[in-house]
Amino acid sequence: MTDPIRIILVDDEAPARALLREYLESDPGVTIVGECPNGFEAVKAVSQLQPDLVLLDIQMPKLNGFEVLELLSPAPAVIFCTAHDEFAVKAFEAHAVDYLLKPVGRERLMQALGRYRERVAVTGPASPAEPGAARSPDVAGASRAALTPLQAEELVRSARPGGRHAERILIRDGVAVHVIPATQIDYLEAQDDYVAIHAAGKTWLKTTTLARLAADLDPARFVQIHRSYLLNLDKLGKVEQLAKDSRVAILKDGRELPMSRSGYARLKERF
Repeated sequence: MTDPIRIILVDDEAPARALLREYLESDPGVTIVGECPNGFEAVKAVSQLQPDLVLLDIQMPKLNGFEVLELLSPAPAVIFCTAHDEFAVKAFEAHAVDYLLKPVGRERLMQALGRYRERVAVTGPASPAEPGAARSPDVAGASRAALTPLQAEELVRSARPGGRHAERILIRDGVAVHVIPATQIDYLEAQDDYVAIHAAGKTWLKTTTLARLAADLDPARFVQIHRSYLLNLDKLGKVEQLAKDSRVAILKDGRELPMSRSGYARLKERF
């Protein structure tokens, strides 16, 4: 006997969750293991319950659906359920199982579940796990059509209104989510496969690249002063020359950052 599909519903509107629940309860091959009214609770629930599939709204307060996926690694298989159609292409490029427009109909939802079952039939079922138990990323990620962190980042980027830069950086720490406003960032530092985000006297690590964050943040505010450092100009106190071609950036709080020749040239262009 095939194990039921373990599903979490994520939508800030209770009537939308109730409708999905009503449709899904008619399918004996489905078990709803959780419901979440916002993105923060979704990150926690998915991390703890390890569902096979998430029915996920996009436009939600605090964290949108794409930001939820960015914080989950590996992300579960996802069916987007949204009133907005402008992100459909990006969603499918990132291998979402399906993209349903509200109001979601019963027949269309069942079709999306059939698509998920077909995908599992090809990739193989996920290894069994008790709720809260971690599954192997290799097995679970493949069988559940997980989005990679980079694919999730691309979705987050595509969800921003045209031409707008990131106003915050999201960092997952276990089941907790930290939201770092761009205005509070002092500088970012590349560290192997991570970027250290220094802000408000604290440091967080995010699995990404400095180049990606540099592309997301406002170039009028952030400048790459060294291959390993991206500086918030609002935090810069002064620049001191140590030798003919050697300079250091001194922050307003006295911390010093190395500055390359090309970084100094980019800094000069801002002033």
